[in-house]
Amino acid sequence: MTETDIPVAIPGLPLAARVHGPRDAPPLLALHGWLDNAASFDRLASLLALHHRVIALDLPGHGRSAHLPPGAFVHYHIADYVAAVLAAADVLGLEQFDLLGHSLGAGVASLVAAAAPERVRRLALIEGLGPLADDPGNTLERFRHAADRRLARSEPRLRTFADIDAAVQVRSRASRMDASLARPIVERGLVEVDGGYRWSSDPRLTQPTPVRLAESQVRTLLAGISAPTWLLLAHPQTPYLPEDMLRARAAVIPAIRIDHMDGSHHLHLEHPEAVARLLLDHFSLM
Repeated sequence: MTETDIPVAIPGLPLAARVHGPRDAPPLLALHGWLDNAASFDRLASLLALHHRVIALDLPGHGRSAHLPPGAFVHYHIADYVAAVLAAADVLGLEQFDLLGHSLGAGVASLVAAAAPERVRRLALIEGLGPLADDPGNTLERFRHAADRRLARSEPRLRTFADIDAAVQVRSRASRMDASLARPIVERGLVEVDGGYRWSSDPRLTQPTPVRLAESQVRTLLAGISAPTWLLLAHPQTPYLPEDMLRARAAVIPAIRIDHMDGSHHLHLEHPEAVARLLLDHFSLM
């Protein structure tokens, strides 16, 4: 099946999405990882679209979605991503939907399910359960570092690539991902400029986060998830997703299943057929 790009005009911030599957199929809203975009789900969505209308959203500041307004103190916060996703669901007319998230998108999806449990039918997460939390011992140092960076008001240096292949190679090395898997994300994540191409994502996405939730707060929020939940984790584990922490978080969710798969952080790109089978099983469509 072919995909279609659509605008998602939430109030004050135009977003974009890539849609796969028939209009009358059950809706599945998909949320990508940090500095990825909706094309991250292309391979997986082509398999799910026989059963779902897959709506892969470009999160604010990513892909073809708008950046937050200019300003020295703008920050992309997890709570604002949650608000943007729920606003997008309203614009798309999704009263109830299945929800899939990868990495950052998994953190956002977890909190969407906690914030609006009546709207999320089933929740599926790849390499993430809730947002990154802070160790209280790091809070002051993190806050000061972020404040210094913002007060400096230094303009980010935007790299220009001579062609798309050059950008693919850079992204492939940075993500330790095969170039063929990185290419769709890169192609959607570039804008043509004089002399070549630049990333379309907002450079401010790489600024340090001033405040993160404490682990106790994250678990309190996750306890609000009532949707049947499935979590897929890579083996070997991703360093910032320690098994003990994820299992402690999972313990507060009433109905959750955890599976592991050999591979790296982008499991849905490396093993789309295997991930699709597990997803369809979770969504009770097989």
